Amino acid sequence: MKPRPRNRKTVPAVQEGSALLRWLKERNITEVECLVPDITGNARGKIIPADKFRHDYGTRLPEGIFATTVTGDFPDDYYELVAPADSDMVLRPDPDTVRMVPWATDPTAQVIHDCHTRDGQPHELAPRNVLRRVLAAYDELGLTPIVAPEVEFFLVQKNTDPDFPLLPPAGRSGRPETARQSYSIDAVNEFDPILDLMYDYCDAMKLDVDTLIHESGAAQLEVNFTHADAMALADQVFLFKRTMREAAMRHGVYATFLAKPMETEPGSAMHIHQSLLRASDGANVFAGEGEGGYSPLFMHYLGGLQKYVPMAMAFFAPNVNSYRRLVFGEVSPSNVEWGFDNRTCGLRVPIDSAENSRVESRFAGSDANPYLAMAATLACGLLGIREQLQPGEPVSGNAKAPGYDLPRSLGEALDGLEGCQPLQALLGQRFCRAYVSVKRKEYETFFRVISSWEREFLLLNV
Repeated sequence: MKPRPRNRKTVPAVQEGSALLRWLKERNITEVECLVPDITGNARGKIIPADKFRHDYGTRLPEGIFATTVTGDFPDDYYELVAPADSDMVLRPDPDTVRMVPWATDPTAQVIHDCHTRDGQPHELAPRNVLRRVLAAYDELGLTPIVAPEVEFFLVQKNTDPDFPLLPPAGRSGRPETARQSYSIDAVNEFDPILDLMYDYCDAMKLDVDTLIHESGAAQLEVNFTHADAMALADQVFLFKRTMREAAMRHGVYATFLAKPMETEPGSAMHIHQSLLRASDGANVFAGEGEGGYSPLFMHYLGGLQKYVPMAMAFFAPNVNSYRRLVFGEVSPSNVEWGFDNRTCGLRVPIDSAENSRVESRFAGSDANPYLAMAATLACGLLGIREQLQPGEPVSGNAKAPGYDLPRSLGEALDGLEGCQPLQALLGQRFCRAYVSVKRKEYETFFRVISSWEREFLLLNV
């Protein structure tokens, strides 16, 4: 895959800041949303008046936002993960990420910020910096990762009582879907008003949404992004989720990226196509010498994915719900088998031209933090290159036949990550410790909840 050209600025920060301020002024921006992707992949930050943003280049946030669970709780070792003073981080805007907020009433901009320590170092707990750390390791080898994510999600009726299950919404016909509608054009058209608004928002924000299809679930859709460098695509997925939720909400519907939102429907994935380009000439280093062949480096990369994906599953399946998709999914991967154009494999190698040689990792759920999912899959491949690993034989039949051979719960996945020093060293020891602590606290909080199943079947029968 060849990257789309990006106008990556190489001017000093002060000049970049001046360009950013001019951008805001030219568009008569009144407010600026200063965004920071948190552990879950949601937006944290501050909304400040544009005139203050002009005078105060950057802002501050407590580093504790990266040691907070999805329920707003803190792990027991919180003060071992952050500074004892619970001090602030210094935020610096990335000028390449500035975009309009198309749904705002007044002219409003949004810009993703990078987190730094007070002495100017990248903050180790920020997911964006974790991905940047992995990309820097590739840069040392003269390689540039290129990715193309495919993100699935459901449209569902508004659900204000969590005790009730989710239901598909009615489309233009006034009827909800009841049958599997894979790749149906008419089924997509049922939600034209929502999707037209989504495309309008994406165009205004310059998000490179490539194609849209209807997936197999009721009101389940998938968007594909144009391939580009990993940081740019992680930013786009981060912003797209926010955008899609807003477009759906404007029409009285929820868009959910939960991995397995409904018991009788399939789960939602975030498949990540990935390749490596040689930085010096842009050549795809996965391509082999002969027609349709693959390079030894590609095999090492594939071997790394096979070896390390099971230990990185806490990033691909970061929530308790994630494992409902994996363990009970009809089309989700069950193991680390690979094959050519084989969608039953967790690692699918599409049949394509040499310049488009790539592997598609199908493990991540749509609930995964895009920065961490991309960092983890690229880290697995890099470890394979470093260790010169070799993959197993490709599978041409049903790869699910050997059975399920991945973590079955968030707890198992966290155990695997804790025991994998090579992954921790590449992603950052401090970050991995904080991530495990936050996710263990979430798992513990979930386990305290007594479900309706327990009340229905165990209350009077045990």
